[in-house]
Amino acid sequence: MAKQTIYNAGIYVRLSQEDMRAGESLSIENQKLILTKYVKEQGWNLIDIYVDDGYSGTDFDRPGVQQLLDDAKNGNINLILCKDLSRFGRNYIQVGQYIDYLFPSYNIRFIALNDNVDTANKDSSALDMMPIVNLFNEWHSSSTSRKIKAVIEANAKQGKYRASSCAYGYVKADNANHTSIVDPEAAEVVKRIFRLRSQGITIRHIADKLNAEHFPIPSDYKYAKLGKENPKFTRHLWCHDTIAKILTNPIYLGHTAMMRVTTVSYKNHRTVNKDESDWIVTKNTHEPIISQELWDKCREVDASASTGKRTKQGVTKPLSGLLYCCDCGYKLKLAGKHVMKKGVRIRKDFYNCTSYAAFGNISCTSHYLLLKDIEALVIDDIRSMAALIVEDEDSARKQFLTTKRQLDLHHDTEEQKKLCERKSRLAELEKLIPSIYEDKVLGKISEKVGLQLIEKYETEQEELTKLISESEADLDSAKQDEMDIDEFIRRMRKYADIQELTREVAMELIEYITVDEYSADRPRDIHIYYKLLDKPLEDKRKLFNDTKS
Repeated sequence: MAKQTIYNAGIYVRLSQEDMRAGESLSIENQKLILTKYVKEQGWNLIDIYVDDGYSGTDFDRPGVQQLLDDAKNGNINLILCKDLSRFGRNYIQVGQYIDYLFPSYNIRFIALNDNVDTANKDSSALDMMPIVNLFNEWHSSSTSRKIKAVIEANAKQGKYRASSCAYGYVKADNANHTSIVDPEAAEVVKRIFRLRSQGITIRHIADKLNAEHFPIPSDYKYAKLGKENPKFTRHLWCHDTIAKILTNPIYLGHTAMMRVTTVSYKNHRTVNKDESDWIVTKNTHEPIISQELWDKCREVDASASTGKRTKQGVTKPLSGLLYCCDCGYKLKLAGKHVMKKGVRIRKDFYNCTSYAAFGNISCTSHYLLLKDIEALVIDDIRSMAALIVEDEDSARKQFLTTKRQLDLHHDTEEQKKLCERKSRLAELEKLIPSIYEDKVLGKISEKVGLQLIEKYETEQEELTKLISESEADLDSAKQDEMDIDEFIRRMRKYADIQELTREVAMELIEYITVDEYSADRPRDIHIYYKLLDKPLEDKRKLFNDTKS
């Protein structure tokens, strides 16, 4: 480094949110006072003071430090002065890279006043100790990060809502837990979003509706209530991500869910979503905006085989995305054509196999099906199912259970009896095995006989434990089946006199429908699979695999 005669100094000061707790000694003003006084005493030129207030030292993507580095590279300053090494940064690798490599290449002198680090004094012992000091500074940041996270987690477990601003639809109370209080105006929009989603409306379509009706987006609404303009760069339009976050936030059920996001590390502050199982959820902390039933309906829509597509008129047909070709496994696509009837040009909407529509007979066959015919068939089937329930609910329940489980109605009773017998025998074995040990020790039975009996009983014990576990799982599944059928019956009762098939009805009742190929001279096989009654289509590609197996 060439010897400098004139130094143009840049002072760097930084204060993180954690440092603010340390008191006045680390304050921005205190740092400025100490460093400007030192510059004057040395007779250097003070070019600028670079400030990062509220920034962590582990991340060098700070506006102040970036401006400092730019001015250093451009030759505006040739000396950088800070109070100590930790003010410049707490990432020992990056601090070392700047001080040992970058600054010397630009002929820049670096001074950390309180640590006695001065790169112009190569014989200083402080320079030898600098790597250790930097490492300690990073350790301090890591330790502080762990402590802060522990405090945040403890507060979350106590149900304290510590988000900087409340979720859309709520405002924060002034109490210790910052309880969420319903904001009536925004809450109505939240309810509408959930209701639309429960009817099978796509998130994109929901956004379009809100934009068409000029509802302000959450950030615009927040700042409008404060009497300010939204400072964020935004299109001021509802989008997929905003609505998806609302639809998956349990705060609207009256539960406080914290620790939903985290940072990559104490060095990398990029936020990432945590798995739902790692959230800290405190139940019933405030007034809910939506019901559990509405929430569950939305989850059903999320899991549905249908995503639903809108027509050019912006309408999603009731069975959109629910119809499958039973030959190739691909979905049926809605199309339309105009025909003349009694001199009047009318439109006929119909479904056909997507694969056939795209590639013709080389891929599949025609599965042509008029929209009005399939909707009428579904309405008739729903009515007939509901009629069974109205006429004799007990008989219908048994029939539905048989359909769902594909086993004898007396299975549960027999399984329960076997479970009791197995548990009783297992209890006997738990007494028998120790008694055989005692008899063997007392000489009542030979060692050979004793070992044979113990081995036999232990083998039986293992088999019984396995069978008991399987029986309990089977009975738990049977209980869930009964709950599903009860819910299925409750839903069907609502539509005993259904006149029109709507998207909401289809999404509430139907899992999917398979359609046989078109034939003018034979009946067609159309199978309706109902939610809660039939096995769900967990993988949308599974139907295709099943039809080919």
